[in-house]
Amino acid sequence: MMKAVMQEHFSGCAVACVAFILKTSYRKALKSFEKGTEKAKFKGFYCNEIIQALKKNSYQYSFKYVKRRKNHEYPIGTIIFLQKDSKYPAGHFVANTSMGWMDPWINFPNLSARAGFRKRIKGIPVYAILPE
Repeated sequence: MMKAVMQEHFSGCAVACVAFILKTSYRKALKSFEKGTEKAKFKGFYCNEIIQALKKNSYQYSFKYVKRRKNHEYPIGTIIFLQKDSKYPAGHFVANTSMGWMDPWINFPNLSARAGFRKRIKGIPVYAILPE
């Protein structure tokens, strides 16, 4: 059973999701992103940057706008971007797994971040990054 990957930077949820999919550590996944550490600290990542990081590791993905469908079935390995709201002021990425949704900061806004799994997405999906 894979362990959830905790984000190690304030805006590192995308990195943690990629690490989970690649079955590697947060630190190793960070190296797959252009200016990874710098962006993971404050800025975060766009869908195209996540696709490029996965591609560097021979994973083929694409993304699409999902019209805020909440209870849509997504394939395992999908990364979802959740809309900015009061819970996630900068938005948030989560990954669909066989154990539910891997949330790299399940106890946000607690500053000692923990990762874990949820049965349902907490938030409104905006983009889906899908395995091809």
